[in-house]
Amino acid sequence: MPSPVQHVAPTSPAMPITDVAATASLKRATGVAELDRVLGGGLVPGAVVLVAGEPGIGKSTLLLDVAAKAARSAAEQKCGSVLYVSGEESASQVRLRAERIGALDPALLLASETDLSRILGHILEVKPSLLIVDSVQTLMDPNVDGISGGSAQVRSVAAALVKVAKSTALPILIVGHVTKDGSIAGPRVLEHLVDVVCQFEGERNSPLRMVRTVKNRYGPTDEVGCFQMIDEGIVDLTDPSGLFLSRREVSVPGTCATMTLEGRRPMPVEVQGLIMPCAGTPRRTTSGVDSSRVAISVAVLHSRMGFSMERADIFVSTVGGARAYEPSCDVAIALALASAQLDLPVAPAVLAIGEVSLTGELRPVTGLQQRVAEAGRLGFTRVLVPAHSGSLKVPEGIQIRSCADIREAMEAVLPIGT
Repeated sequence: MPSPVQHVAPTSPAMPITDVAATASLKRATGVAELDRVLGGGLVPGAVVLVAGEPGIGKSTLLLDVAAKAARSAAEQKCGSVLYVSGEESASQVRLRAERIGALDPALLLASETDLSRILGHILEVKPSLLIVDSVQTLMDPNVDGISGGSAQVRSVAAALVKVAKSTALPILIVGHVTKDGSIAGPRVLEHLVDVVCQFEGERNSPLRMVRTVKNRYGPTDEVGCFQMIDEGIVDLTDPSGLFLSRREVSVPGTCATMTLEGRRPMPVEVQGLIMPCAGTPRRTTSGVDSSRVAISVAVLHSRMGFSMERADIFVSTVGGARAYEPSCDVAIALALASAQLDLPVAPAVLAIGEVSLTGELRPVTGLQQRVAEAGRLGFTRVLVPAHSGSLKVPEGIQIRSCADIREAMEAVLPIGT
């Protein structure tokens, strides 16, 4: 028979929730506006944030920039230094990168360690106001068997760091690797142990980087932060429209703009279509769009509008590496293809939003008010929306055109018959 659990006096008495002080959990800005946006305003004391992403995507660069700005802020407020622990690079290698991105500050302390006990010793000695660990898969607990990056080691290291964060109110940013399928490497318990999980995303051939929250105990999980990779490092990108919209004064056939939602953030996307006659088997090539949504648009244009595309190569792409996988991009895809087929440009300053059903009907989408408001801010003057989308607060200078089906949408923006 197992011995009964002994009763132990609590470290602090239970109290009414209304008497618990909330000041201890006030958020502190990191100095990087887009990261603060994702975190819900900043870092909470004692919070453990996991930043995961593919190798070379810019995680270390971003967190080194955060470390430098936090160190400057800590020096000004005389509240301690920032400790950056690198298990992948030497201190001299980190310094070289810091010089390149302008992240040198005497209040930023570097330590190249992989032994967990030594890292805990650094924390005890330095008493930092912020700890950054790069990365959790490189650290080892000497009291646990297994290689670094293994399930047992990652679990033990993460649990130890979380314990330190909670007991000392020390915010910790941890870098994590991802597997080939994009999931966070290591045991799933890692995601459960930490307070916030951020996914760092981006295409290697595009300067755009996005940080989105997968889990957040202290804020929303539908915010997205945008960054741009430049030679000097990584910078906030508060207005990414310049990357995703062509800067042309004259419209050309085969293009149409739409507005997607990344979390709660509206993002403009320009869809381009090209149709070429072919003698052999026709090709369907897509980039940045859902190939199944393109197939639906082609089928609707063929069956409902009489467009003959079965003997043609069809290419559909977005500008600047943007992603247009939402059903709300259907109308823009269909209009771009129709514009290319007819060799007629879509009317200038037009943005199209809506899902296209197999009957050719335009169906309402979520977040329409946010999309329309962002369209007005970017200078679009006409917005096509599905009929029965409900009442909208229309920004000044924008004309809303409600369309019941794809035929109405084409007639509204393509000079058919002229």
